[in-house]
Amino acid sequence: YARVSSGKDAMLHSLSAQVSYYSEHIQSHPEWEYGGVYVDEALTGTKDDRDGFQRLLADCRAGKIGMVLTKSISRFARNTVTLLETVRELKTLGVDVYFEEQNIHSMSGDGELMLTILASYAQEESRSVSENCKWRIRQKFQQGIPATAPLTGYRIHKGEFTIEPAQAAIIRMIFEDYAAGMGRNAIRRKLLGMGVRSLFGGEWSDADLRELLCNEKYVGDSLCQKTYTANTFPFVKKTNHGEVDQYYIENTHPAIISRETFDKVQNLLKKRAERRPSSRQRTPLSLKVICGNCGSVYMRRVNKSGHTTWVCRKHDRNAIDCPNGRVPETDLYGAFVRMYNKLKRNTGVVLLPAIKQMEELRDVIQR
Repeated sequence: YARVSSGKDAMLHSLSAQVSYYSEHIQSHPEWEYGGVYVDEALTGTKDDRDGFQRLLADCRAGKIGMVLTKSISRFARNTVTLLETVRELKTLGVDVYFEEQNIHSMSGDGELMLTILASYAQEESRSVSENCKWRIRQKFQQGIPATAPLTGYRIHKGEFTIEPAQAAIIRMIFEDYAAGMGRNAIRRKLLGMGVRSLFGGEWSDADLRELLCNEKYVGDSLCQKTYTANTFPFVKKTNHGEVDQYYIENTHPAIISRETFDKVQNLLKKRAERRPSSRQRTPLSLKVICGNCGSVYMRRVNKSGHTTWVCRKHDRNAIDCPNGRVPETDLYGAFVRMYNKLKRNTGVVLLPAIKQMEELRDVIQR
């Protein structure tokens, strides 16, 4: 197994060197049968949802692999928990993992002890690198240098924004239509009829339009650190609700929308949100329904006829990102009640505090 955490040329050269070395090394042992090479490019070792890594595990579980060779612990996984859980699972399957740099076989007697110690160092190194990267980014924000990411309406090269005339015309049309009183659903239908796709090629979702209409970059400003990465493993990106400092930098690039139009749209968004029936009010299920496919939180939605459903946040933004669609709220409450009844009948294996919490939730639902 080989991995590099960056797509830069030097890193990719390192990856090809790892692949070549292990291909020759394995085939130089006539008693070994070459099972193939599993690689991941530009993916961090702190996460275990790497395609090559998951294919390797699948083949080990299928009995196709007897031993895994990898350069070092940090190439295999920087997350101590992930490393130990994986190694332990592979040991139960009779699969040995050999870390060449540390000269450790996972099947050896002292293998797990050494792996625990060294993996902790690798994890701490990764955390330290992450903190250094975040520090450099914040220094740039304080100096008035915004971060850049793909954005409809602009071409961004080496931090420089250049307006894309065709895309900018669509952006102006969206803002002007909304400012003139057209709703987001009507704008979506208009874009669909015109054959206009979103930045990544999909159909425009309500979340896409809402984010676009709120984006200060279209008036030439930049609000930096809208999201942040948690300091603990696993490193997860979260929306910044004040947990870390934000930086608002004016006139960082050419504007597409006038401030007058932008301010008018923000006022309309606020007024319509206040008039709209609250479909996002806190309910007993808020932040408790998690998508089994992508891990996103489910959100509550109420349509004009009053029908209530819950939908995966990623699916709501773009159905291509997650196939899990809407679930009627009545189905979710029904599933909860069925599970509650099952647990209630088996109190011998369930802690009483858990039963008490579920009873409180049941009482809220019944009200």
